[in-house]
Amino acid sequence: MDRVILRSGRPTDQVGVTAVPATREDPVETRRTPLHAEHEALGAQFTDFAGWRMPLRYDSELAEHHAVRTSAGLFDLTHMGEIVLTGPEAGRALDHALVGHASAIGVGRARYTMICAADGGVLDDLIVYRTGEQEYLVVANASNAAAVHEELVARAKGYDAAVEDRSADYALLAVQGPKATAILAGLTGTDLAAVKYYASYPTEVAGRPALLARTGYTGEDGFELFLAPADAPHVWGALLAAGAPHDLKPAGLGCRDTLRLEAGMPLYGNELTAARTPYHANLGRVVKLDKPEDFVGRDALAAVAEQGVDARLVGLKTTSRRAPRHGYAVLDAAGAVIGEVTSGALSPTLGYSVALAYVPPAHAEPGTELAVDIRGRQEPVEVVALPFYKRNS
Repeated sequence: MDRVILRSGRPTDQVGVTAVPATREDPVETRRTPLHAEHEALGAQFTDFAGWRMPLRYDSELAEHHAVRTSAGLFDLTHMGEIVLTGPEAGRALDHALVGHASAIGVGRARYTMICAADGGVLDDLIVYRTGEQEYLVVANASNAAAVHEELVARAKGYDAAVEDRSADYALLAVQGPKATAILAGLTGTDLAAVKYYASYPTEVAGRPALLARTGYTGEDGFELFLAPADAPHVWGALLAAGAPHDLKPAGLGCRDTLRLEAGMPLYGNELTAARTPYHANLGRVVKLDKPEDFVGRDALAAVAEQGVDARLVGLKTTSRRAPRHGYAVLDAAGAVIGEVTSGALSPTLGYSVALAYVPPAHAEPGTELAVDIRGRQEPVEVVALPFYKRNS
């Protein structure tokens, strides 16, 4: 998912996201989702991110975070990119373009995967939905969508497949939390209990056509809804009404960062970059070296799989509420710099600070005691198993 710099005290040089009031004088090149008026009516604070004006928070990031953990949150994710591949060899084209085995995905199912450079570095992490025998929907991060589309077009050459950026044809909403099923149940004829994790179903929600997927980025159960942009305001309103008895809250980009961090989910631009391979991020399982189709980055990734990595992504737990932040140095027992924090925050659910960091494999075992340099002070941390938080059931 996309990198978002959300709080004061965090570095802002890489994306520069800050909360700003909504105005009518924003630059015309900043895109707005079909729900912008609804967000304004709810009092949202907005942020400019990846060319979009997006809600950062409506009330309190903390309240929105807790709502997703205890009841449900409603997100507007229309800034994500949607790329459609069609044709007799669409699956083979994706097998060549991505590290996963897309042609082996069943119709109606989805898979998390990545697109890598020839040297194995991650260009983006993606979800691929197989929506037909000869049709795939690739969902890319907003900041990488144009580059992923361009790369897929180039890598599909020679295959009987068409690649089309269809981002403008979709609005994307997400209902996440333990009460998500109860909220959606009365708005769709689909038996939600039968919808498997990482599966998608064409259905109707509040009387409007939708592709309903049991996917998300919060560590909770939930659903993502792909809609026609014109239908998004109607469905958004219906979800808020249906969710009112269940304490549903509209939620912005702010709480998504702490939610995904607690769940140990990587963020593109932080844990995932072109300088690291999936193996560095403990995601070697998504690399299918044994699939029939050769793919971009295969040789480099095979070498990493055989030789191992020089740094591994780990979870760090502090003994205080002082949060390690992106870019802070990780130190060994002697005070030598051995790694770097990629994401960190005070965990609203756990009550203490957690972080993700890259450290050498020799320091990656759970229970290892390290430190983080937080503004000149060495804060003790312990390497712990991921995820930090895992939902019951």
